[in-house]
Amino acid sequence: MSHKLLQIDHEKCTGCRLCELVCAVRHHGVSNPTKSRIRVIKWEGEGVYVPMACQQCQDAPCQKACPSKAIARDEALGAVAVDYDKCIGCRTCVSVCPFGAMHFVPSERKVIKCDLCEGEPQCARFCEVHAVTYAEPGDVGIGKGRVAARRLLEADRSGAELLAGR
Repeated sequence: MSHKLLQIDHEKCTGCRLCELVCAVRHHGVSNPTKSRIRVIKWEGEGVYVPMACQQCQDAPCQKACPSKAIARDEALGAVAVDYDKCIGCRTCVSVCPFGAMHFVPSERKVIKCDLCEGEPQCARFCEVHAVTYAEPGDVGIGKGRVAARRLLEADRSGAELLAGR
């Protein structure tokens, strides 16, 4: 059974960071990006913004590394979730996440990660430019394939025009 995933298209991201704010409000009731489960990373040199969130890995390193077995997959949603009754706050999950998607909130003394908002991710709902969407895994691959094909076609056209002396 496939589950929907967050699809991130950094090329569409404008860096408005609304995704961070709605996430923090949804989960903590405050407009504070440090409490967001999605983070927009800015690559200064390139002027590029990249929203980063949990990829809900099939073979989740955070789950494997957790010494108290506080991280498990919610089979109904497909999300990797933290059980705060079991979490001891050691932050091992934060250190092993290859995407930097696990965070520690010192004021709450707990780790946080994307939980897909129980199937209605607010970051995707409020992203006006559709840099963050919630889609079936097959749709994600098809969309990326179309973008890659469009780029190849444009490159071929540009190359043909250069060869023709236009």
